[in-house]
This record gives sequence, C-alpha cells and structure tokens, in this order.
Amino acid sequence: MKRQTGSAMKPIAVLAPSIDKKIITNVTVISDEPTTFIDYNNKVYNPIDYDPYRGSITLRQAVETSQNIPFVKIMEKLTAQVSVKYLEKMGITTLNNNDVNLSLALGGLDVGISPLEFAGAYNTIANDGIYVEPTFYSKINSSSGQLFLETKQKKRKVFSKDVACVLKQLLTEPVKGEKGTATYCSIDGIDVAAKTGTTNENYDRWLCGFTPYYTSVCWYGFDTNESIEYGGKNPAGLIWSSVMKKIHTNLPKSSFELTNGVETAIVCKDSGKLATPNCQNTYKEYFLSGTKPERCTMHE
Repeated sequence: MKRQTGSAMKPIAVLAPSIDKKIITNVTVISDEPTTFIDYNNKVYNPIDYDPYRGSITLRQAVETSQNIPFVKIMEKLTAQVSVKYLEKMGITTLNNNDVNLSLALGGLDVGISPLEFAGAYNTIANDGIYVEPTFYSKINSSSGQLFLETKQKKRKVFSKDVACVLKQLLTEPVKGEKGTATYCSIDGIDVAAKTGTTNENYDRWLCGFTPYYTSVCWYGFDTNESIEYGGKNPAGLIWSSVMKKIHTNLPKSSFELTNGVETAIVCKDSGKLATPNCQNTYKEYFLSGTKPERCTMHE
C-alpha cells in the first residue's frame, strides 16, 4: 500500500536535509504569507495554508502549527533534487522524476509512500541519523536450536547524531507547543516527537512519531479515496496515541539526549535571536555548534 503523505513529509523531505546542509536553524525566521512560486519547468505553484497565515515566524513556530508556505520556501533553497537523495538514503523507494518539484515539501507525490518505508525514514531520525532497513524477523531457529535463517538489515548513515538531536527537539513542538497539532500524543515522563499529515479532501490522515524507545507510524483512510470526517480530530493520531501510551506503560522516564555537537541558548521568541535581559518572551533552543543567531535588537 502506498499513499500520499501530506505534511508528515516535512521532517524527512525538508527539515532533516536542510538542517544538515545548515540552510536553516530552529529559529530561522520565514514569512508565512500567500506566495506564488515558479516551480521546475517554469510551472506556477500556489500552495496555501489551511490555518490562518501567521506572518513572520520562526521555523519552530511553523512546525508547531504545520504552516505550509515556510516549508516550500525552504525547499526552494534546498532543491527537490537534494531532498530526493536524502529520502532515498532513508529507504524511500517509490519516488520518480514526477516528484522532483516544490510540492515534494508538502507530500504531493506521484505514487506515494508505504507506512513501512515511512516508519523506516522516521526511525532514521530516532536512531541518531542511521537508517536501518525494517524487518519482520531477526532470526529463525529450528526446533533443535540450530540457526536456520537470519535477517541482514541494510544500515547506512544519512546525517549526524547532532542533526538528529536538533531535529528531535524541534519535532517535540507539535506535542508540547500551545498550538501544537499533536498535543494528544504526549506521554507522561517520556519525550515524544511527532508530526501529523493530512492530504487534500481529507483522504489520508497520518501520525508519524517516536520516543527514545519506539518509532511508530499510523495511517488512516480508505483503499478507495473517501473524505475522512472524525469530529475535527485526527483518527490516525488517536490510534497512535492509544497504542504508544499503552506500550510505554511502566517504562522508565526518558528524554532525548543532548549530543556533544549541539549547543543550547535562551532565545527571544519574538525575534528568533539570542535573548537579552530586555526580552520577556523567551525559551531554550537547540543549535548545531556554530549556528547560534545574533543577539536580539528588537527590545533594546
């Protein structure tokens, strides 16, 4: 089964490669407003936001409410060609030449992606940048204990532990953020990174996410496209939350670990710059070493 992914594509198609290439940081300010793009082959592309446009916002704020325009602008800088190379390294096998365009940022795909390959790609983030091929078994022994069959999973490094660390912290925003799209996925005492996905006409609903223990992807929809109406809620997300909360019962509390190549700083939420004593609206942010922004001048 292969399905369109909607915004659940953003972390693997846009965020991971763009953070790795140092095109963006978690506080990069992007203008979220109606924008006309000239796509490849000089085609006009007019994506829209499904929630109100928010003006100049940081990347973290764009992730929190899943605004569309900022991600297309980032893809424009990254290029779809580079994005496809990263996706293929993360185990996505169903992309073709028709996917090399700006709509890749929002999950507008020619064929789609299977939930299994999607899970493998998200697990690359959870697994500190190392892709591990999904498998349904580890080994099979005979009744006498003799090894009969053992899986040989492909493994490869896609990006660094530091990039994965920054991205993990960014993807907690849909769960922890005041306006987050996946707040119902929080698990007491355990960090959760998650991203929702919705396609045109509500044909496909996704929740893709992970904790320090498990990665899980849930798709909800019909084999033959029908609009999904579920009282304004994401049924894939509700299933994901129910299953993940149950399997984390009685597991020790756990947080995403900070790696040596990642620095933290107190940031002004209004400007996206390093906070000064005059900044009142602040929070802790995560950066690859050497990518911290300048000091805030908005509140001098």
